[in-house]
Amino acid sequence: MQGFFTTIKISVWATLLSILLGTSMGILRTTKSLFNRLLSRAYVELIRNIPPLVLIFIFYFFISDQILSLVGLDAIIRSSSRGVQNFVAILFAPPDQLHAFISGLITLAIYEGAYITEIVRAGIESIEREQWDASYALGLSWPQVMRHVILPQSFQRILPALAGQLVSTIKDSAIVSIISIQELTFQGMELMSATYLTFEIWITITALYFFLTFTCSLTIRRMELYLQKHGTAYLPA
Repeated sequence: MQGFFTTIKISVWATLLSILLGTSMGILRTTKSLFNRLLSRAYVELIRNIPPLVLIFIFYFFISDQILSLVGLDAIIRSSSRGVQNFVAILFAPPDQLHAFISGLITLAIYEGAYITEIVRAGIESIEREQWDASYALGLSWPQVMRHVILPQSFQRILPALAGQLVSTIKDSAIVSIISIQELTFQGMELMSATYLTFEIWITITALYFFLTFTCSLTIRRMELYLQKHGTAYLPA
């Protein structure tokens, strides 16, 4: 169960960061600036064409061993009060596992964000040109058009594809076990080596992953039905 809750934590944080990163890069891919489009496309093509296992080792040895050690994050947490340490452990990981947790989290966010970038770009480009023209005719600026007109409609259209990517984030979180993050797969392998109950443990792990992904799918589906039923207000009053 400790591994189960760790999987939930890293999946939730990775989902939030990947949506933020993917939305930002997706918007950049649709701007008129050549530099912005090249920057976002370089990010997508680079990340999507590198195996996640290679990425996780790169970020682990670079971020954990270099940047976080230079910042002294673990020393800061250890010197804090007991309440702060417990708070960090609840939201992220215990101080002795924080370096690996952050490395795995950043890797997942960057990897999944590349796919979300393309989903967001496709959603924005699917909006009819008349929507843009009508918005500019009303005197809205480009940021106002994106915020009040384009993104709300795009979000409703990309919700099914986004749901699939969020489910993939939960499943892909198993790869962080390779850098000794004590999530569900790692704890299962530790328990299996101690008890030799291979079949029972992997069935339990499968059931727990299915519970997480199926719950996520149902939540997104209910959100999609809600938006279809009640609609979305696109323009400000």
